[in-house]
Amino acid sequence: MRQAKITRHTLETKIDLMLNLEGSRKISINSGIGFFDHMLRAMAFYAKFDLTVECDGDLQVDTHHTVEDIGLSLGAAFKEALGDKIGIARFASPITPMDESLALVAIDISNRPFLVENLMFTSEKIGEMENQCFKEFFYSFAMSAGLTLHIDVMRGENDHHKIEAVFKGLGRAMREAVCIVDDEVVSTKGVL
Repeated sequence: MRQAKITRHTLETKIDLMLNLEGSRKISINSGIGFFDHMLRAMAFYAKFDLTVECDGDLQVDTHHTVEDIGLSLGAAFKEALGDKIGIARFASPITPMDESLALVAIDISNRPFLVENLMFTSEKIGEMENQCFKEFFYSFAMSAGLTLHIDVMRGENDHHKIEAVFKGLGRAMREAVCIVDDEVVSTKGVL
């Protein structure tokens, strides 16, 4: 089974996270940030992963530490669950609509972490989630997972719709990229 369990306890957050790439959508998210929970559920659902996240963070300060540390923990679990990466498709780049919004999310599970994004919001928050924290999540996740992540919000007016298209697209990209399609590492270098 391609799965991992991560425990990350700092002075700012206490996180227990379990990820199963061969899941059946058993999802339980409790970050203390309702809208962020909604986005993580959407991502895990479209990835068809099992994902459990329990986080007790310093939300009396703001959402930054919680969001960033969940990104780091999820990335570490993703990398661990992939193991030697033999045979994974590696690349994926779905385009995902959400009403008037359209987002392309492209990933390369290359062990070359990088983030390129054009997230632009018209409001400061969605629910209790500061919109600037979404970039922190994607950056932390990409760096910790060792993947190249491009996020292109191609159009949209409603901030909720734009970011939901991104999270659903990330889930779809992960599902596609982790599929076993070969019996060797998909790289001209021979390693990822």
